[in-house]
Amino acid sequence: MTSDPRLTALAASLPASVPFTGPEALERARGVAFSARLGANESVFGPSPRAIAAMERAAAEVWMYGDPEMHDLRAALAAHHGCDPAHVMPGEGIDGLLGLLVRLTVGPGTPVVTSAGAYPTFAFHVAGFGGVIHTVPYRDDQEDPDALIAQARETGARLIYLANPDNPMGTWHGADTIARMVDQVPEGCLLILDEAYIDLAPKGTAPVIDPADPRVIRMRTFSKGHGMAGLRVGYALGAAALTRAFDRVRNHFGMGRIAQAGALAALADQGWLEHVRAEVATARERIAAISRENGLTPIPSATNFVAVDCGRDGAFAARVLAGLAARGVFIRKPFAPPQDRCIRISAGRPEDLDRLAEALPAALREARTE
Repeated sequence: MTSDPRLTALAASLPASVPFTGPEALERARGVAFSARLGANESVFGPSPRAIAAMERAAAEVWMYGDPEMHDLRAALAAHHGCDPAHVMPGEGIDGLLGLLVRLTVGPGTPVVTSAGAYPTFAFHVAGFGGVIHTVPYRDDQEDPDALIAQARETGARLIYLANPDNPMGTWHGADTIARMVDQVPEGCLLILDEAYIDLAPKGTAPVIDPADPRVIRMRTFSKGHGMAGLRVGYALGAAALTRAFDRVRNHFGMGRIAQAGALAALADQGWLEHVRAEVATARERIAAISRENGLTPIPSATNFVAVDCGRDGAFAARVLAGLAARGVFIRKPFAPPQDRCIRISAGRPEDLDRLAEALPAALREARTE
């Protein structure tokens, strides 16, 4: 198809595609809904009941715009992290914040560094602004901080992207390792520390980082532990000059009233977050047990999903994924080798994991006969 001649040359060169195939699209193609939705790392355990009540109250007020300064939410997040609100910038999920940050820092030819097979939305934004992506491989199914730093030095990278805990593998580095990485960030470079899953990680995973440190920006979300993936609320923690720069390019009314109210109430209900942590831990153990019962190897996880090594190559894992989908179980898998030998299964309720346990043996038998 010929692109619209009014597009810029850069825009015309990009693929017109959605980076993630959602379960809804797969259901439309299949003509039937999935019986277990275990692929998008959503929290099937839902948001805090207090957050639901706050959003219900806010629904009657949606005739008004949300506060463009997000004052109350910024203040609450700052109090939660023990910093000044000037170091906090809420936004439309980490995906939206990544897009704004890349827009602020990346132009045609700007080098950036990430891991081959890491969360793809960062690379999607970099490509959209004409940046040049340099990748390093995973090491032992973990992102490799030393290799990322070395590549940044070699290429003169403006940005380094690291998720800790990692998606798609669920592995993680301890606080000391991340702190050492921050100390090694080259002059003029910025480390993006994506902590989407930090609420579900073991104690000691999150390092103590001065929010005024100009070498790093941390990004967190209400999508995972807080169970609000459909609301699109995330936030950045960083040096005041950098967070203030977001005002140059952000959609100032992008955070609606319902989103702000829900996030405020969720943040205040840390008891619900503890409940979700317990549910996720139980589900991870069950996924690991189901995997072992079928001769597969679960990889230790600090997230709300488990990457499961299928023991062969990416083509085999893709057949397992397809076999599960045909039996009503939606999962995903890493896309880059050698991590693509795995499938990725989100934490689910007991009934969801019962469906997984029923479907997996047949999916494996089918994959092995092809």
